[in-house]
Amino acid sequence: MEFRKIFDTIPEKFDKYRPRYSQELFDALIAYAGIGPGKAVLELGPGTGQATDPVLETGCDYHAIELGEHLYAKMKEKYGACPNFSIVNDDFITHDFGEQKFDMIYSAATIQWIPEEVAFPRTFSLLKPGGVLAMMLTRGDYRVNNEALYQRIQRVYDAYWKPGIPYNQHFTYTNAVNWGFVDFEKREFFGQRVMNADEYVGYSGTHCDHMTIPEETAVKFFKGLHDAVEAEGGRIVFSDTHVLYLCRKPL
Repeated sequence: MEFRKIFDTIPEKFDKYRPRYSQELFDALIAYAGIGPGKAVLELGPGTGQATDPVLETGCDYHAIELGEHLYAKMKEKYGACPNFSIVNDDFITHDFGEQKFDMIYSAATIQWIPEEVAFPRTFSLLKPGGVLAMMLTRGDYRVNNEALYQRIQRVYDAYWKPGIPYNQHFTYTNAVNWGFVDFEKREFFGQRVMNADEYVGYSGTHCDHMTIPEETAVKFFKGLHDAVEAEGGRIVFSDTHVLYLCRKPL
C-alpha cells in the first residue's frame, strides 16, 4: 500500500491521536493570507480535520480534496453541515478543478506525499495572482524532557523496529522558489503534548511506517513502548515545534 493511502485504514484512530497545530500558527497564517469571507481556500488532504477548524471558522469559502474515502467520510460527518464547507474525494494529482482558483492553498503534513514536480506546479497554477501556498508540519521532541525515557524507548526500537515498508519520502519545501513562488519564509511556533502510556501507544500506531510492522513483532513493539512509559512515571511529554512555510504566487 502507498503510504499516502495508509491513513485511510484508521480514520477513527487518526482523528483521536494525530496532533493539532498551535492557535498562534493559525492566527499568523490567517493574517498573512488575509483569509475570511469571500476568500477561496483549498486544503490538501485534510485527514480528519487536524488543521481545518481555524480556517473554516473564518467564514472563508473552504474547499478540501481528500484521497482516502474513509477520511473523506469522516470530514463530511464532522463538517458537512457548515455552509462554507466543500470537499471532494479524489486524488489531487489528477483531479480536474476546472476554472477554480484559490486565494490560499494549504497543507498540514500532506503535500510531502506528492512529488515536488507535481505539487508545486499544480498549486501554482491553481492560485490566483498573489495567492498564498502554506505548508505546515510538527516536529515533536520528548528526549529533551526525559533522557531516561528516551533511552528506554530507543532500546525498544533497537529490539523490534522492523517496518514492513521503509519510510523514504523526501520533500524539500524550499524548492517552491524553483517553481515560480516568491517571498518564501519559515516561521516556528511552539507547544507541548502530555500523554499517558496508552495514549502514546495509540499515537505511535498512527505513524505510517509503524503501521507496517508485521503483527507478531508489532505486539511486542507497542507493549515495549507502553512499558517504557510506565517505567518512567507513566507519562511522556513532547515539546513540539510547529513549522509553517509560506510563499506566494507573484502578482
